[in-house]
Amino acid sequence: MNPKSPATAGTAAIITLRRAGIVHTVHSFRRDPRAVLGYGLEAAAALGLPAEHIFKTLVAKVDGELAVGIIPVTASLSLKALATALGGKKGTMAEIAEAERATGYVVGGISPVGQRNQLRTVIDHSAKELDRMYVSAGARGLDVGLAPHDLARLTGAVYGSIAR
Repeated sequence: MNPKSPATAGTAAIITLRRAGIVHTVHSFRRDPRAVLGYGLEAAAALGLPAEHIFKTLVAKVDGELAVGIIPVTASLSLKALATALGGKKGTMAEIAEAERATGYVVGGISPVGQRNQLRTVIDHSAKELDRMYVSAGARGLDVGLAPHDLARLTGAVYGSIAR
């Protein structure tokens, strides 16, 4: 592995996890720019993990305020359910530039951890059934595995039925 790669240098997500003392594992994989799979499904295939254990971090707006929904890569985000979980009425997807600016990460590498501005976060309830879930570690081709309850505690997340 390259000594200056995000996995060894530490993305904001990895640094935040280390500082918080959260037990985690870092998994890197070479992204195929020609791949037709989404980032999460590509990660599952490359890492040899069940796709239901890989979660994507999606930035949306709930009543005009940015928020994060964390769902399995095999699912779609229910914007109505995300809004309801956060006590709001309406959800829409955030613009890419807005999501990147708010989190400090690029799309395909947005992590729920170590964001420039920690956004209100909802984790799909299906994560509670797992010992370990995998989310982006803050760069494309880099994931981090951790216990769902640790992710919820660190991000101040709530659980909700937000995947469909």
